[in-house]
Amino acid sequence: MQVALPKPLLDEGGLRYRSIWISDLHLGTKGAQADYLLDFLKYTECERLYLVGDIIDGWRLKKGWYWPQAHNDVVQKVLRKARKGTEIIYITGNHDEALRDFAGHFFGGVLVTNETIHYTADGRRFLVFHGDAFDAVVKHARWLAFLGDHAYHAALSVNRVVNAVRRRLGYSYWSLSAYLKHKVKNAVEFISRFEVAVAQECAERGLDGVICGHIHHAEMREMNGVLYCNDGDWVESCTALVEHHDGRLEILRWLDVVERFDLAGKTEPADGEKIFA
Repeated sequence: MQVALPKPLLDEGGLRYRSIWISDLHLGTKGAQADYLLDFLKYTECERLYLVGDIIDGWRLKKGWYWPQAHNDVVQKVLRKARKGTEIIYITGNHDEALRDFAGHFFGGVLVTNETIHYTADGRRFLVFHGDAFDAVVKHARWLAFLGDHAYHAALSVNRVVNAVRRRLGYSYWSLSAYLKHKVKNAVEFISRFEVAVAQECAERGLDGVICGHIHHAEMREMNGVLYCNDGDWVESCTALVEHHDGRLEILRWLDVVERFDLAGKTEPADGEKIFA
């Protein structure tokens, strides 16, 4: 069910950005938060939109077709943005790896590529790619990656049941899989190793930072002179990375916006109140 965020938010300028990065939408799966994503796309504007991999989940679609109208609406919304002048770059991921053979081609005004360099408004250079190349399981043990994919989707199924109960009790959305990742030592260690490896690659290329997805863990921190940015996902956390017009980067947690301006019953920000902290 889509939420209805107040239209005056757009007039405040808080949802207008120079660039936006989103990844791991996993359209074609029951875990995709398509309704929240549609609202995000509706109430945000940018000059350049990066889709940083795993947008369409080819792995799951091969096992069984699942494509509700909301997922089709997301695709149409993105294409509509392209027609209206937004520059859209589709970075391929491991779940939509079939598109890697089409790198350099345009589809409906959307450029497909495997990686790119983004120049921020303040002159910094960021490597943008999905990040699966730094996941040893995906790269060298695909059977184990597929097994992990099954386990992950099983956790998401449990998560849907848990949140159905939470909604009936009046509680907001909560991610079981995200909670487990933060509690399980091996998962935490994997995330840390992944971040270090990606930042090291960026440093070796002489760039200022890196923007990626893949591990469904939104993060922005400096490591050895390199700014590591992960835009998160739209299965568990519903997050995006945004660039303000002065080049400043920020992680936007959409569920926080929904809670502040929809669940709280507000129709517009109070005088002097910022939309995002």
